Amino acid sequence: MKKRKVPLRKDIVTGEMHPKKELVRVVKNKQDEVSVDPTGKKPGRGAYITLDVAVAEKAKQQKTFDKAFGVKVDAAFYDELVAYVDHQQARKELFGDDA
Repeated sequence: MKKRKVPLRKDIVTGEMHPKKELVRVVKNKQDEVSVDPTGKKPGRGAYITLDVAVAEKAKQQKTFDKAFGVKVDAAFYDELVAYVDHQQARKELFGDDA
C-alpha cells in the first residue's frame, strides 16, 4: 500500500512545521475581517496556529495576526481564538486523534 504524503503547514507564532490536522487556520477575507476557519476552506488569506493554548496566548500578546494580515485585529477575536483552541485541545485529549 502506498504511503500518503502528510500536508505540512508552518505555525506563524513558533515558526515550526506541523501536520495540517494539528493546526487551526485563521483567515482574512477581502473585507479585512479576520476569523477562525475550522474547515480550512474559507476564501481569503490564511495563516496557521498550533492547537495549543500557550501558543494562542502568545499570539494574543504579540498581536501576531495584526502583523501577519496587516490589519487591526480586535482583542475579542484573540479571546475567541484562545477559547476555540482550548476546546479543540480538550476534544483531542478526550476523543483521540480522530476528533
